[in-house]
This record gives sequence, C-alpha cells and structure tokens, in this order.
Amino acid sequence: MAEVKICGLSEERHVAAAVDAGARFLGFVFFPRSPRAVTATQAAALTAEVPVGVARVGLFVDPSDDLLREVLDHAALDVIQLHGYESAARVAEVKALTGLPVMKAVGLSGPADLPQLMDYGVAADMLLVDAKPPAGADLPGGNGLAFDWRLLVGRHWLRPWMLAGGLTPDNVAEAVRLTGAPVVDVSSGVERAPGVKDVALIRAFVEAARS
Repeated sequence: MAEVKICGLSEERHVAAAVDAGARFLGFVFFPRSPRAVTATQAAALTAEVPVGVARVGLFVDPSDDLLREVLDHAALDVIQLHGYESAARVAEVKALTGLPVMKAVGLSGPADLPQLMDYGVAADMLLVDAKPPAGADLPGGNGLAFDWRLLVGRHWLRPWMLAGGLTPDNVAEAVRLTGAPVVDVSSGVERAPGVKDVALIRAFVEAARS
C-alpha cells in the first residue's frame, strides 16, 4: 500500500476529486512550457480549499528566487519540488529562501544515475525518483515514461522518497510491490489528454496504489 501524489492539477474539480479519492499530496506546476502549468494567481484559488493533512506541492524547474517569491506571495504551498538541474547547493538555498521542505526529483535511466540519490539526499528533505527524460525532451517530467523499477529493489535512501514515471492505474500496484515505494506520483497517467485530468482515472489510480 502506498500513498499518492496527483501532480499537474489545474482545475478545482480535479483538486476536489484527488482529495476525495484519498490523495495525500497535490502537485501544482509552475513551469510555463508544461501543458499543466498554472500561474501564481490560479494556484492561489486551487490551493485555498485543500484540507489539513493534504500537502500542496509546488513543482518548479530551475526557478529564480523572484519566481519562488512571487508564487509564495499568492499560493499556500507546503512543499517545494525542484525538477530541473538544480545542484545540492541550490536545494539548500531554496530551503533557506522559502522556509519550506524541498523535494528533489532525480531522473534514472540506469545504474550510473543511482549515486545522485545519495548526493541529493544530503540536502533535500524528500526525493522523487523519476524516469530520466529523453535527450531533447521539452519537459523534465510528465512524459509518461517508466524506467526499470528493478534498479530500486532492496535499496534505501537517506530521505523519504516517491516513485514516479509512467505510472498508471494498471501498473501502479506492481510498481509498489516491486520497489516498496511509500508514495507514488502520477500526472499523465490519470489524463485523457495532455494536461486534462480524468476523475475516474484519479480514483482508479488511488485505489490501485492503496490496494
């Protein structure tokens, strides 16, 4: 059984559906090139009615200090997710600037990428283990790609972690069984079109992850 993060939410009805289904983390994307991107003003409305006990996560890609301040001036966030090429030192800077826990996404494609999880574990409060995007990809995540989950079998990290990358209602239970992931993160796997969430898929994903 794993807890669930539904990422890339951009409509109030889908935020409500994720909360009703039992998701423990809600992700809001502040990366303009993403089809799931929201503005600081939009995020203010989306995060306002999220109940206590459900974490509001802001996803940023190599953000400037000004962008972080702008978003936090409007939207109530509980966690900052860094999904770009941020260094461990930058992770520490963002923690100090925002006063919030920071989750660092690390892309895997093979065993050579695993040491990054230890490196970032020193600085970050949480880790998100994702599939490394293909060369030249427009997006650092949300591409619907999986990696070989066997890379994670029997491994332990310095920080709490989430599993992402190509997860769907059909494969998430197997991913949890194989990796022991305590939390799973989904975006495109619960969409009927890029950036358009599907209420039925959200419910099915949470049920499968927690079964």
